[in-house]
Amino acid sequence: MPRRKRRRRSGGGFWRGLLVALLMLVLFSIGAIAGMITAYGRNLPDISRMADYQPASSTRIFARDGSLLASVYKENRVWVPLGRIPPIVRDAFVANEDHNFYRHHGVDFGGIVRAGFADLTHQEFQGASTITQQLARRLFLNDQVSLSRKVQEALLAIEIERYYTKDEILERYLNIIYLGAGAYGVDAAAHTYFGRSVEKLTVGQAAMLAGIVAAPSDYSPFSNLQLARDRQRHVLDRMVESGYVTREQADAAYDAPLELAAERTPGLQGYRFPYFTTYAIAQLERLFGRTTVEEGGLQVYTTLDTRLQQIAQDAVTWGVNQAIAEGIGAHEAALVALRPSTGEILAMVGGKGFTLHNQFNRAWQAHRQPGSSFKIYDYTAAIDEGIPASTVIDDSPVSYPMGDGTSWSPMDDDNSYMGAISLREALTMSRNIVAVKLAERVGLDRVIDYAHRMGVTSPLEANLSLALGSSGVTPLDQATGYATLADQGLHIDPTPFRVVKDSLGSNVLDDRFPQATDVVSAGTAFIMTSIFEDVINHGTGYPNAVIGRPAAGKTGTTSSFRDAWFVGYTPDLVAAVWLGNDDYTPMVESYGGNVPARIWARFMKTALAKTPPHEFPYPTEELAKVAGCGRGGYEYYLKGTEPQTGCGSSIEAYGSDRNERGGGTYEADLSQPTLPPPDATPPPALPRPTLVPTDSPEPVESPSAPPRHRR
Repeated sequence: MPRRKRRRRSGGGFWRGLLVALLMLVLFSIGAIAGMITAYGRNLPDISRMADYQPASSTRIFARDGSLLASVYKENRVWVPLGRIPPIVRDAFVANEDHNFYRHHGVDFGGIVRAGFADLTHQEFQGASTITQQLARRLFLNDQVSLSRKVQEALLAIEIERYYTKDEILERYLNIIYLGAGAYGVDAAAHTYFGRSVEKLTVGQAAMLAGIVAAPSDYSPFSNLQLARDRQRHVLDRMVESGYVTREQADAAYDAPLELAAERTPGLQGYRFPYFTTYAIAQLERLFGRTTVEEGGLQVYTTLDTRLQQIAQDAVTWGVNQAIAEGIGAHEAALVALRPSTGEILAMVGGKGFTLHNQFNRAWQAHRQPGSSFKIYDYTAAIDEGIPASTVIDDSPVSYPMGDGTSWSPMDDDNSYMGAISLREALTMSRNIVAVKLAERVGLDRVIDYAHRMGVTSPLEANLSLALGSSGVTPLDQATGYATLADQGLHIDPTPFRVVKDSLGSNVLDDRFPQATDVVSAGTAFIMTSIFEDVINHGTGYPNAVIGRPAAGKTGTTSSFRDAWFVGYTPDLVAAVWLGNDDYTPMVESYGGNVPARIWARFMKTALAKTPPHEFPYPTEELAKVAGCGRGGYEYYLKGTEPQTGCGSSIEAYGSDRNERGGGTYEADLSQPTLPPPDATPPPALPRPTLVPTDSPEPVESPSAPPRHRR
């Protein structure tokens, strides 16, 4: 008996010792874990930053019809509130990534056990990180695989769940996750893969997006469609298990057409109408800075009329092909179209084709000699100063001393002289000597001042050859200058924007309400327009620029045929056309009245096909109409300048006080370009005037413009 009692005491001591040892092990483990948690939790990021977190968002650029032109981004993301994300999209991500999302408090311990068991038994891999943990990792940590990172991730997730609601957590998660093909967030991914916003996704499309998260480079439908379809089926099965859809709905969603968008090459090739779009981006960066454009989530509503843009591109392509076919030797062209009453750029084509190897935009980056199309500024300055269009100048030989002891003698291309000729007839027939004599009398400083006030932003050299277009300007410059006459002497800075909004939807730029500057009188603008109508009807623009409605315009041809222009307008639309070669190679007798005029007419006829023709407004209060003068039996005069007898006097009878303005030594050689050929890399944009508000009228088919006051 005593021996048995001793055995019992001995056996009981063993179990008590084992229990104590186990208890000590547990306490040690708890202490170790607590110590580890304390250590790892000591330097955790401050989760209060999550409330102010502003991820980089894409800037989206739209045409005037609302269609997307481009997304500009460092990370392609469009932030959308949870209320705009359909429940079926939310359900797909929750079912696949964290089906206990609404039941746990940041960490799903049951999920960790299940994932571990699946891994040990070699079953299908199951992720153990909750949506909250994934958010914590994305916002505060990195993708390093280590125990310390997992512990910090779990601790952050628990802390996040203490301060933020499930909806706040899910909204941030769905907007920052990477979903392949450069898309961050569900809305950017919806546009990237399916060409639609997240609100319009089908069940099958939502399931495919949710399946991409685990491995975007592998599961993107652009990378491997079959793997993407397998993942889509997996997500649909999880949605059935979670009760979000029925088996019948899941099967129907899998069988439905996927309607994938065409895959776009990242970068410039993904832009629609890249000549206009890259110009708009350059102006955005000038106004707001590159960082804001790439990361600020701007919403940019532009002036581009996609119908006119396509018409313009077709006209330019046709013109270049025509020039090649006719042996003219021109290989590039450009066209800019503006609405004169608002300054809106409706179309911009900078060449025959925008490619990865040739992105030079000749519409605003090429500074080319405008030839006689520059005479608009010589004559506008003269008429606005009170020199009538009936004034007679002698078209006869003249020489001007140059600084090296030689002289410069301007000539016309036909090497002839017409003798005494009125300013109207001289401009209609584009006589060079008359233009130079007129600029000398008006004064070069005044000519340059008028050119800049009317819209030319390029620098201009003060020598007499300027009267014939020796200083380089851009097609956008010329379109803007002529738009001032088309808008009755009111200048409006050109703009590619209607409204620009920030990421919160507030307007940061509103160009819908134009500020017009009174540059020349309405009477002067009408007289100049009437002369430019003569250019088209029986001058250097006839017959190629005739478009079957009231229109005005001017040709431009430079020495050795390096540049050919036609710039013209109606009351509703202005367009400038340039033709030539990037390397300044001369063309073969290419006049502005030939291919450029035909490009212009082709564009204008189609663009204005639905616009009723109407006359240019006649400013009765500013003009006097005198019978018996001019080609049509009458001439227009600014009131106070009309002749008392006869129709006109010689230039010497006007502006004797202006003789001093044209003095100095004049050097010019129109046989040589004033600027070197463009480099392979486009030159930086010249500084442009600050954009001011312009109004938002109907498309060009509606010719009426809101009433405005002169300033």
